[in-house]
Amino acid sequence: MISELSNPEYSIANDKWSGFEAAHIFPLPHEDLWIDCGYRKGITDMDDAAVSSRIHSAQNRFLLQATIHQFFDQYLVSVNLDDDYKVIVFIGDFFNCDGRILDPACRNPNDTHRVSDHVLSWNFRQSVLVNLRGLEEPNL
Repeated sequence: MISELSNPEYSIANDKWSGFEAAHIFPLPHEDLWIDCGYRKGITDMDDAAVSSRIHSAQNRFLLQATIHQFFDQYLVSVNLDDDYKVIVFIGDFFNCDGRILDPACRNPNDTHRVSDHVLSWNFRQSVLVNLRGLEEPNL
């Protein structure tokens, strides 16, 4: 979704996804914050079960190349939806991703499993804070 790398059709047909991982946009270790701040309200593709935080929703994930997933989890790569879903790389652009536009497949308004703009915006704000402050962890 960020790198424009794609899995070959043969691999998809054989359910082989080596090198790709599902990345949570709002990180799982901060599920308490997710619940306390009401981020579950922005998730519309899951039942309204009171016991579910909805953090595992498809709207809080997208598929990334494994190394980019690591950078994303460290807030070194993010997406600025206020700039037409532009990919921002906060360190050396090893993958030629900086300035790309997030793949339309994951932000299609007609797809009930599209990435949540609310969650994507949160991730970008955290990335800016981490990189402007030079922190190793976001200011949650």
